[in-house]
Order: sequence, then structure tokens, then C-alpha cells
Amino acid sequence: MSSWFKRIKQGISTTTSEKKEAPDGLWHKCPNCKKTTTVKDLREHYYVCDKCNYHNRINSAEYFDIIFDNKEFEELFSNIYPTDYLGFKDLKPYGDRLKDAQKKSGLKDAMRVADGKVLGNDLVVACMDFNFIGGSMGSVVGEKIARAIDHCILHRKPLMIISKSGGARMMESAFSLMQMAKTSAKLTQLADAKLPYISLMTDPTTGGVSASYAMLGDLNIAEPGALIGFAGPRIIKETIKKDLPPGFQSADFLLEHGFLDFVMDRKELKTRLATLLSLFKN
Repeated sequence: MSSWFKRIKQGISTTTSEKKEAPDGLWHKCPNCKKTTTVKDLREHYYVCDKCNYHNRINSAEYFDIIFDNKEFEELFSNIYPTDYLGFKDLKPYGDRLKDAQKKSGLKDAMRVADGKVLGNDLVVACMDFNFIGGSMGSVVGEKIARAIDHCILHRKPLMIISKSGGARMMESAFSLMQMAKTSAKLTQLADAKLPYISLMTDPTTGGVSASYAMLGDLNIAEPGALIGFAGPRIIKETIKKDLPPGFQSADFLLEHGFLDFVMDRKELKTRLATLLSLFKN
């Protein structure tokens, strides 16, 4: 009798160092070098692989813990919720998609704003959350940035925006695209008030976010290995019908070509920020 199943390849191909059997949530395998470590150790290393320095994606909760003194901050504008203005529907109604994203992520939208201190220096941080519909920029993201800028002007505090986004939220159509002009205009008001704006681009920063507030910083900085650009490499390659240079749209590539002021390791984020903020005071 013939067997229903046949082994295509004999033997075990997984190396012993890669093979770890443990409950979910205790171990983490680096997507780059495949080293396995405990989640506790990863957290202590700022979610950066201690072997290859790969920067894992993190969200606002982790960034706020890393940046602010004693992990203490005041969250601002947490009462703003997204609305389905257009009754948009693709695979599912946008209203249902919002409810699902809010339930899964525990967030109200793709950005949180916090006011705190960085080694004693005042700083307002607006941080995007990629796990809320791909960190897409909708009207709530734009409104929170606008209100964060008003808050900075009123209290004479610097602003940092941490970008992590697939771009504008298509379900909000023109309402989403309007946020590019809205946030850019508000940042002009911040500049007129002579208050510093630091833009930190993380993996990925693309679409309408990179084409607006992400690239408008007094200082434009990025994490190592971050993908930064407008359209993705595949789209560009198909459009121009040419192979792209090695490392195209990576943070290091952009630094070499003058689009960034510097690339900053996450482990140095707090101390470097404090140094920058003290320089801006003088």
C-alpha cells in the first residue's frame, strides 16, 4: 500500500542553535541573524539584537519607556477617536476595521502623544504605532500632531515625532491626504515660534508620512536599517525598469546621500536626545 505522505527531504534541516521549544512570549528569534534570546533580555537591550544590532520594531509604549525619565509622562489628547466620514468599505467596512484594530492593539488610533522629561529636559513626543492599521496616517494622526504643536508653542517645549508608517490611510481618502498639508503648515508655526522639532524615522517610514512631517525636522534622524522612502523599492524598480543600488532607501543609504543628519542607535537614543535638547537651549 502506498503511503499518503512522503518526506521530500531526508533528515532535520534546522540547526540545534536555532531550534528552541518554549511557550510563546518567552523567546524571540532575530529576523536578521536568527539568534534566539529571551524576551526579557531583548527588552533590556532596548529591543535591539545583541549579536547583529538589528532594531526590532517597537511602538509608542516601548519608546516612551526608553525616552522618558523614570518612565513617567503625561499622555495628551487621548480622547480623540477616528470616524468613518465616508462610509468606506473594501473587504470590510472601515468602521468595523477601526473597531477590530482598537480591540487588537488596545489603541484608539495610530499615534500617541506624551509630555515628559529626558534627563531633566522637557520634550513632547508624538509616536506612531505600526500595529494600528500599519501605522497609517489618518485625520486623528494629523489632529494629534497639530494639537501637540499648539501645546509646545503654549508651554515653550520642543517636539519630536517618531514616524513608523506605511503612509496615508486609504480608507479616509482626501481627509488623510489633507493631513500632509495640515501638519506641514503647523510645523511652520512651530518654526516661527523658534522651537526645535526633531524627526526620528524608524522602520518603515513611507508614503505620505515621509512626504510631509517626517522629512521636515530641524534634525532628521533615523534608526539603523530603517526603510525610508515614498514608494517601495519594488514599485520604483518596476517603474524605472532598472535595478536599484544596494541598500537603496535604507537609513545608511539616505545618510550617505544627504537626506539625514545622522543615524542613531536606539541604545543611545535617550542620552543623545538629552545632549541635543541641551544644545537647543543655548
